[in-house]
Amino acid sequence: MKILYAIQGTGNGHLSRAVDIIPELRQYGAVDLFVSGAQAEVELPYPVKYTSKGLSFYFGKKGGINFYKTFSKNSSRDFIREVQEFPVDQYDLIVNDFEPITAWAAKKRDVKIVGLGHQVALLSKKSPRPKVTDPFGEWMLRNYAPVENYIGFHFKVYDRNIFTPVIRKAIAERQIEKGNHYTVYLPAYDDKKLVGWLMKFKSVRWHIFSKHIRKPYHVGRISVFPVSGEDFVESMVTSAGVLCGAGFETPAEVLFMNKKLIVVPMKNQYEQQCNAAALKKLGVPVIKRLRRKRLDRIEEWLDSKKVVEMDYRPTADKAVAYLMKKYGGD
Repeated sequence: MKILYAIQGTGNGHLSRAVDIIPELRQYGAVDLFVSGAQAEVELPYPVKYTSKGLSFYFGKKGGINFYKTFSKNSSRDFIREVQEFPVDQYDLIVNDFEPITAWAAKKRDVKIVGLGHQVALLSKKSPRPKVTDPFGEWMLRNYAPVENYIGFHFKVYDRNIFTPVIRKAIAERQIEKGNHYTVYLPAYDDKKLVGWLMKFKSVRWHIFSKHIRKPYHVGRISVFPVSGEDFVESMVTSAGVLCGAGFETPAEVLFMNKKLIVVPMKNQYEQQCNAAALKKLGVPVIKRLRRKRLDRIEEWLDSKKVVEMDYRPTADKAVAYLMKKYGGD
């Protein structure tokens, strides 16, 4: 069987998960890789046959997406051309992790495609939603990279075709320690603003990882680093807790490590609003928007000893086996 695994390259979570998914897919056939998107620091340890700018979202510095940069760097003409030209018909099966070019190409040419990732888990009506749903956000989930069949990953098994998270080996195989610092990953916030806010907690040591700098710097007990996979993992596994966005992979990894977690969902990012709703149901504290007057929520979290514990067993092999059994045949 000839398989194309198409991966969203915006952010690090999709690529981190792919490292464990790829060897599982290879047990069922020859696998070619396609990565589209930008803003990722993770490199795959496998040859990538196709790459594209895709349709990328760019992080801003005020808690949300930089829409001007997002629209100015994305070309609808290039996207349409790539959809028309991408050779999806050469493959027996497209496995798609929220990648729009191959999703639309397969839809237009009636090529077999299956979604495998976190965003598709939100297609299930059983997955948690915020109190106020966003019609445009719901539309985006279904039409950004459209698939009818899917296998999802989420914080809990909300539906029959949803599995618990794939925890990358860099985390799963590490010795977990409890240090005296807190790790911060809020890529949609300006690092200087974060430093100004977190300096309020004079006895706390912070490691901030920022997409907006190239060289590390230090202010008192706060260290600010450019995003690096190895350094970020090292900081997380030795931390006392993690303050991060309401993405999927990082919160899942913190839950796996049984560390304290608090999340701040990105503005105008509906997937993160859904994730925040799910995490809140699990007992994870959620800050709707980070600002100076909300720092008391962080102080409460620092003083609390509450940890949400989740028992996440390896799932990559089970999810791929389920996918191939259900959709891998003719």
